[in-house]
Amino acid sequence: MFKPGPLEIGLIVFIVLILFGAGKLPQVGASLGKGIRAFRRGQSGDDEPEEEEEEAPVRQVTRKTTRRKKTATRKS
Repeated sequence: MFKPGPLEIGLIVFIVLILFGAGKLPQVGASLGKGIRAFRRGQSGDDEPEEEEEEAPVRQVTRKTTRRKKTATRKS
C-alpha cells in the first residue's frame, strides 16, 4: 500500500487550508474524528447508539456603544 511522505501530507494540508480556511479547521477535525470513531465502532460490532454530545449554543458577544453627547464649548 502507498504510504504518503511528508511532501504529500503537506500538500494535502495546504489544499485543506485553502478549501476550508483556518476558521473551519477545528470543526472539520472534530467531525472527522467522530466519523473515524463511528467507523471503528461499527467494525468492532458495537451497534449500541451513542448519546450525542450536544454542543453548547454559541453566545454572541455584543458590545453596547454609548454615544457621548457632544457639548459645545465655543469661546466667544
